[in-house]
Amino acid sequence: MKSLKKKRRIQVIAIAAMALVLSTVLIGYAMRDGINFFRSPSQVMAEPPGPDEVFRIGGLVEAGSLSRGAGEEVTFLVTDGGASVPVAFVGVLPDLFGEDQGMVGLGSYDGETFRATEILARHDESYMPKEVVDALKEQGVYQEPVGE
Repeated sequence: MKSLKKKRRIQVIAIAAMALVLSTVLIGYAMRDGINFFRSPSQVMAEPPGPDEVFRIGGLVEAGSLSRGAGEEVTFLVTDGGASVPVAFVGVLPDLFGEDQGMVGLGSYDGETFRATEILARHDESYMPKEVVDALKEQGVYQEPVGE
């Protein structure tokens, strides 16, 4: 009798372990496209990612670099004070997007230009994404907003 109970217990534990492993694999597979890492322009220039890697880049839009091309294409440089990365975006920019303002872009780097599929801009005069603030502090160019 004891050996039958022991066998059942081992079978239940083995099935539970396999179910746990299977569910972990399925969750990881489902999330593979939903995880986008953040990189600063300095990190992109130091270790360029592959052309198929989708990631977020953030920093300040460099003054004098904003250029509107034919149609809806917009090009500009994003900087963290240590390096600048050219960005190309086709679409409508957020209303608060501008030079010397914080931004975060989602897209991929083709070796020369970051091809953004989405651009996010600050939503008020003092907000800047935490990742951008950290990257600017790392380069020593971050300035606290006035009034804080």
